[in-house]
Amino acid sequence: MVKKIVSENAVELELPVSLRIHPVVNVRKIVKYREQVEGQKKIPPPPVEIAGEKEYEVQEILDRQERRGKTKYLVK
Repeated sequence: MVKKIVSENAVELELPVSLRIHPVVNVRKIVKYREQVEGQKKIPPPPVEIAGEKEYEVQEILDRQERRGKTKYLVK
C-alpha cells in the first residue's frame, strides 16, 4: 500500500517490519495487482517428510535471515 508520494518518481510504501528493505521505491516498480487467471490452478507443494524427525506445522513466518549462505526462519 502506498503510504505517501515522495516525489514525481518515488513513493513510500507501508511495509511490514519483518521486511528489511527500504520503503521508498521508484514508481516504475509499482504494478497493479491482478487476480489469478480463471482456470489456472495453484498446486500446493507435497508435504515434507523427514524419517525419524518430528514434523511441525508452521502458522506464520515472522522473520528471515541469511547467514553464511544459509537461510534461517523465525516461525510461529
